[in-house]
Parts: sequence; structure tokens; C-alpha cells
Amino acid sequence: MKGSESLLTTAATAGVEVCFANPGTTEIDLVEAFDEVEAPRSVLALSEGVVTGAADGYGRMSDSPAMTLMHLGPGLANGIANLHNARRARTPIVNVVGEHASWHQPADAPLGSDIESLAWPVSGQVSRTTSAEAASAEFAAAYAAALERRMPSTLIAAADHMWNQGGMPAPAPAIAARQAVDDQRIADVAKVVSAGRRPAFLLGGHALEAEGVRTAARIAANAGGELLCERGFARLERGPDIPPIRSLPYFPEDVFALLEDFSDLVLIGAGKPVAFFGYKGMPSHPLPEVLRVHPLADPDQDALGALRALATATDSAAVEPLWTPRPEIGDPSGKLDAAAVAAAIVRTQPENSIVVNEGVSSSAAYPEIAAAAPAHTELSQTGGAIGMGMPVATGAAIACPRRPVINLQADGSAAYTVQALWTQAREGLDVTTVICSNSRYRILEAELQRSGVDAPGAAAAGMTDLGDPAVDWQAVARGFGVPALRATTAEELVDALRRAHSEPGPTLVEAVL
Repeated sequence: MKGSESLLTTAATAGVEVCFANPGTTEIDLVEAFDEVEAPRSVLALSEGVVTGAADGYGRMSDSPAMTLMHLGPGLANGIANLHNARRARTPIVNVVGEHASWHQPADAPLGSDIESLAWPVSGQVSRTTSAEAASAEFAAAYAAALERRMPSTLIAAADHMWNQGGMPAPAPAIAARQAVDDQRIADVAKVVSAGRRPAFLLGGHALEAEGVRTAARIAANAGGELLCERGFARLERGPDIPPIRSLPYFPEDVFALLEDFSDLVLIGAGKPVAFFGYKGMPSHPLPEVLRVHPLADPDQDALGALRALATATDSAAVEPLWTPRPEIGDPSGKLDAAAVAAAIVRTQPENSIVVNEGVSSSAAYPEIAAAAPAHTELSQTGGAIGMGMPVATGAAIACPRRPVINLQADGSAAYTVQALWTQAREGLDVTTVICSNSRYRILEAELQRSGVDAPGAAAAGMTDLGDPAVDWQAVARGFGVPALRATTAEELVDALRRAHSEPGPTLVEAVL
């Protein structure tokens, strides 16, 4: 076999089912090999930001790595923002980045670059192929690293190592299970939880699976505490049989106010809360001084196993969870705003939907009422690098082809990776994109107001205004092959969403706020 053929055969053997790709000349032997051997399904994207974001969405929903194929250092650079989000989401991804032939690299060709320096900040492991013979084993090691470290790994594949003969498929690597939490830590937290104070339980990572939320809710009910979740969670399950959970607020002063009601904070698959930015006069960690913080399970550890053990240690396994009343939401009417958009989505979303939330300034409106919706999964913005919504929705739809996907999407961040619409059309994906179209970077306007600028000057206002010219979202969508609708009232939006959900394939709905 050529090195390219042995690499792809190994990928298939390891269980990689999808490769999101935007290849170039240095990857041409890998492109050809997709037809020559049993290989992962290839999905083309028009930009690497879509490639990496789609791999993130796929990994969040399948819990297994997708492969990406990108063109040299500049191609990887185009995909770094969504790899940053994937690293924060702890999503396993195997990036294969093409490189010049080994003997051509010293010539400093125009596309030559320091790929390792680009890859390391967003990868748990970075490696290079050393020969056609070794390429398959080197891919297997990258695959194992992605799963064991729960983040992207990057393999830089030299063109001659792909076209040379001598490759042999490598066996699928053995993957270590998540590390169990130490018994002593469980015992220490059990004492805290049973001390008669008022603890809060902050869940993140895979603790937000249905079993994790149910188990944590039993412990909280027994201890007189409350469940909270990270604001930027990778994946959260909701449904009539899953206790509702409140997420941390965005601004640090609101986090302070929330946590002042508690004596202890137990971290389960989550890190210590940190402010999104450093604000004048505010600490990095917005925690009341009297609040005692107790890590139960680190993000890389077996949080579900730790929750089961803590439930046993606190005699909570059979406790009935506390259920807060679920909101009753009617069809919205009148003017469109963030709350009306959220209500329209809740009222129309099909059972078992996947909701990808990159509403940015409108993002909080949906989680506040999502408990009223049918059972669904929500994927949120984990790393703050905008432009994840459309690609993540694309990858989630490929991972779960029988589940409808709804992308609650801000217009400013949609413009970063709007090329994802083309992949949705090409693949016939059941994705409904709801553009919250306010023609501005509303979150920046809010930050200006927080800094005391109520009436920004022309230059500052110009850097937050997207209305001159306004993006014609219907024309953009149709240009990429996606049908589009437009709503200017809540009634029109409800009707548009019902129409979108009744039709196969992707649809974009512009909600004019």
C-alpha cells in the first residue's frame, strides 16, 4: 500500500466514520486513497472553519473522533478558531494536516510554515509522519491521544510519506478508560454534602448527560442544595424525565449574586468558575469569599462514576429529585425580540431535536425557557470564538441523521462561517438555521455600556454596526443552495419554523429583530 492508503485503512479500522475535508495539492494522494480503500466517509467544506467546527459538532454528538483533512499551515490556521472551541468542549478530533514532501521542506516554498507552532495551542498532541511504513501507526497514536486526552490531536503528513509505497495498516489502538476519582476525595465531598449547609453542585462535561443530571439532582435534594451547570457547556440533555438545571450567568457580578446563596460549591466535571474577561475591579474567579470550593471530578475524570459513588456515600441513590415547575410557554405574538425567538423555537421544535445555540447576545433567552420544550440536546458556545454555530450544527446533523437540528444563530457570528450552508445543502442535512438578525454586534454594544460609554462616537459605533450594508440573508442562503424564509413578527416566525420543520433538508429563517 501507499502510505495514504494504509493511513485511511487504519482510520476505518479504528472506527473513524467521517472525514471533514478541505484538501489541497499536498493532500492529493490522500484524496485519491478515499476511492482506493475502505475509508471514512468524506464530507467537503468550503472553508477550514467549517471543517473543524463540523468535526466538533460530530464529536460532541457521537463521542468519537471525526478526522479532518486540511492543507498545510494556512489551512490549519483557517480552522484554529473552531479547534479552540473544540478543545474547550473536550471534543476528540484527529486533524491530518498535509505538509510538503520531506525533501522539499528545506526549500522554503511559499506555503511552507511552522505547522507545529500553529497546532500546539489547540491540540493535546502534535506529531509528524516519519515514513510511508510508519504513517498508519502514527495515525493510530494520534487517534488514541484524541480519545484519551479528550481534545483534538494533530498529525502532520508529509506528501512523500503518503505517495510512497510500503504502508501497512496498523491495528486499532487500545483506549484507556476515564480515570476513576479517588475514594478519599469522594469521602471528603460526602462529608461536606452531609454537613447540613447549603451546597451548590456545578456540573460540566459528561456529567451533563441525562444520568449525571438525575444522579446529581438526587444528591442535591438530599443535601438541600441546587444544581448548576457551566455556561459554556459542550452538551446538555433536557427532557420531561430530566430535572431542569440552571446555568451560570454571563457577567461576573451576576455569578457573585447567584453563588452568595450557597455555602459550598462542588465541582463535577467542571472547573472553577472564571469570568469571560477581566473587568476593572473584578476578580478572575467571581466567587464570594465565604464560598468553599470542593472538586469532586476533574473534567478528564469519570464524573458519572464519581456521582454514583457520591450518591451511595450520602444515601441519596433512592431520593426523589427536586423538580422545579416547568414553564408554560404559549405562541409568541407581536414584535420580534430575543424572548420571542426563543419562545417560537420552543413551541415548534420537534421531539428529540439538537439545538446548537450561538445566539450570542440572544443566547440566554432559549435556556431560560428550554425546560418547556420537548426532549432535546443543547450544544453551546464553549470557547468564545464566534463562528461555531453553523459548522457545529452541520457536524451534529451528520452524526445524528435521524434527529432534526436547530441552529439559533447570531447574524454577526454567522458571517464567519456561512459557507457551512453549502455543505448542509450538498449533504441534504435536516438543519433549520434561525438567524437573529439585528444587524449589529449587540454584545459589543453591551460591553461599551458596561464601560460607561452610553453614546459611542462615530468610530466606535461603526465597529458594532452591521447595517450598512445589511446582509441579505435570504440571498446568501439561496446562493449556497439553501431555501430561505423571512419573519418580521413572532407570528411569522412561528409559521416559518413550522414550514421549515415540515420540509426535508436545510432551511434558513431570518428573524428580523
